[in-house]
Amino acid sequence: MKVFEKSFTQQESIPEQGIAAAIEVMRSGRLHRYNTLPDEKSETDLLELEFADYQGVPYCLACSSGGYALHVAMRAAGVQAGDKVLCNAFTLAPVPGAIHNSGAVPVLVDVADDYCIDLDDLESKADASGAKYLMLSHMRGHLADMDRIMAICERFGLFLIEDCAHTMGASWNGRKSGTFGDVACFSAQTYKHINSGEGGFLTTRHPEVMARAIMHSGSYMLFERHFSAPPPETFEQIRYQTPNYSGRMDNLRAAILRPQIADLDSQCERWNQRYRLIEQTLADCASVSIPARPEAEHFVGSSIQFSLPQFNVEQIQAVVERCAERGVVLKWFGDAVPRDYTSRYDSWRYIQEMPQLPKTEQILSTLLDMRIPLTFSEQDCTLIAEIIVEVAAEVAEESQP
Repeated sequence: MKVFEKSFTQQESIPEQGIAAAIEVMRSGRLHRYNTLPDEKSETDLLELEFADYQGVPYCLACSSGGYALHVAMRAAGVQAGDKVLCNAFTLAPVPGAIHNSGAVPVLVDVADDYCIDLDDLESKADASGAKYLMLSHMRGHLADMDRIMAICERFGLFLIEDCAHTMGASWNGRKSGTFGDVACFSAQTYKHINSGEGGFLTTRHPEVMARAIMHSGSYMLFERHFSAPPPETFEQIRYQTPNYSGRMDNLRAAILRPQIADLDSQCERWNQRYRLIEQTLADCASVSIPARPEAEHFVGSSIQFSLPQFNVEQIQAVVERCAERGVVLKWFGDAVPRDYTSRYDSWRYIQEMPQLPKTEQILSTLLDMRIPLTFSEQDCTLIAEIIVEVAAEVAEESQP
């Protein structure tokens, strides 16, 4: 019997250049981003400039976490208590959490068969709800048709916040994820595409939005020390009207991240090589369904999602349990009980007037998710996929009359 023995949570080590830079920061004692000499750029300043350049945007703010970036994005965009915000029903808990944290009301939109936001339902709910904001999750690295998304946003006057936690390095028709919307938020948490333990970015092309975000982040009156920022006069009134929510990134994490940004594209290709190997083997299994990725989408395969559409709840649970026994860790988004990083929309019970979304429930009921760490070799990925196929075939055969 085939068994896999590596950890699904073991990441690659920090690059030596990042380790050396982090040691230098610790030796200096100047971990705080504003502990600088006049006109000196801190590690955090340099990181913001480098990530803004990578994205091709004018402004970037390094934050304490991706979730914090989502919250600040809502505030900086002008979201007020009671405002309605459209968002994916299939997403991770920090997304509706950020909307709730701003005092706004999530309007949950169905998931489509390709695991992206359902664009027909989005259009319908944008019309019916009167919402002026859309927080769009590129959930688990799946990009929706961004051309149609932007057409919907233009038609209904939606301010678009892109949650790019799983799409750093991805693009649609050659345009980077995070450059379509008014604001984009990224994560540098350990299991994302760059790793500082916790951390995140907020990017935008709007000067006043960035000025408010910088003030929210806890700049006090040190906003003039930001280099990837609008000119000081932008802050003239904003500095008196914007509360401090203290969520800065420090120089230690920035030092760790800078070489990872420089190497991001090659890392993304390594993920995709592994993804394609797993996808190829799973596609040969009659029980497994994997949506085809659109030609316009250049994705980053740091995880893979697939469905077992003919399996019932007991069979799905059996697949998850038997794969775990053989060392393969699968997460099930259809579980009625939140586990690990997965939760179904109806477990976010702080949402008032929880909708019934039978389409979303049906799709999630057979949807499985698996991380693909770069610590796995290509041979590892083939073995993992073979184990999944064998287990799915066993469970399917046992259910035959």
